[in-house]
Amino acid sequence: MPFGSTGPLEGGRVVRLIVGAWCSVWFVAASSFPQPAVGAQDWPVRPVRIVIGFSPGSSTDFTARTIGPKLSELWKQPVVYENRSGAGGSLANATVARATPDGYTLSMISSSFAVSALLAAKAAYDPIKDFVAVTQIGYPTSVLAVSPSLGIKTVKELIAMAQAREGKFFFGTTGAGSGTHMTTTRFNMAAGIKPQHVAFKGQPELLIEIVTARVHFGIPGLGPSLGMIRDGKLVPLAVVTPKRAPQLPDVPAVIEVLPNFERDATHGLMAPAGTPRAVIEKISRDVDRVLDMPDVRAQFEKISFFPAHVPPDEYQKLIHGLLVNFERVAREAGLKK
Repeated sequence: MPFGSTGPLEGGRVVRLIVGAWCSVWFVAASSFPQPAVGAQDWPVRPVRIVIGFSPGSSTDFTARTIGPKLSELWKQPVVYENRSGAGGSLANATVARATPDGYTLSMISSSFAVSALLAAKAAYDPIKDFVAVTQIGYPTSVLAVSPSLGIKTVKELIAMAQAREGKFFFGTTGAGSGTHMTTTRFNMAAGIKPQHVAFKGQPELLIEIVTARVHFGIPGLGPSLGMIRDGKLVPLAVVTPKRAPQLPDVPAVIEVLPNFERDATHGLMAPAGTPRAVIEKISRDVDRVLDMPDVRAQFEKISFFPAHVPPDEYQKLIHGLLVNFERVAREAGLKK
């Protein structure tokens, strides 16, 4: 069902909340009893929790819920999802940073993992010291989108409108320090515009605000946006990928219009620092197995998500690279002094 519709979607949210709450209680109960020490060959012996920093229906949520059932089958243990939206994913990451480092609590991250820690006046976690990389899962396609009520069809028309309404033109993101915040900031810099920022808890909320034109544009994930695009509720101006998305072959990539535009994106798993190396390597190998499954690849292809497994050591380097790049962009954009 397209995001932003009423009735059934709200019911779906209620169901997700009820199921999520029940699973969380079950997870806590299962964790409260003493557990024997086990090696990687025996792990896991109880449910594994994946904490997601954005609301149900967001891109990272879709990624977690796509691989989760398959991991559960491999591990013969439930995979429990916990959505802790807010502060650009920082609430979820702080929760995982404080968790016992045993592999049973993981963070499903996006590039916001690096961004929010850089922009926070007092970060709730250290992305290097408090975490260890587990694996990259892949990276999503995003779409520069506006409401049909704006009456614009191209990136150049958006830029012209933003310049004409400087100070009264707004863009939405999934939170200060989120991946969408950084991606849109990079777009604004490449386009030479200075719109005002409005933050929301997740992509479903952001999409509703774009559709109603309470914010003028945003760059949500293509997956959560496709239904609204097909229903004519959103106008896609460009996709944020190196090339055009097969789902929207007539929509240009941003770099076709703005060659100086850059974007870093990732979806992956992080664990608390101190998590046994053998467990981390097992999770990484099992994620790689899941990403090779035809039905999983088919689900990701529907939303132009690119599976791209990266093992622990390489992913640690990738995360460090994101921190370096985002700090430079944040300073250039005046987001960080």
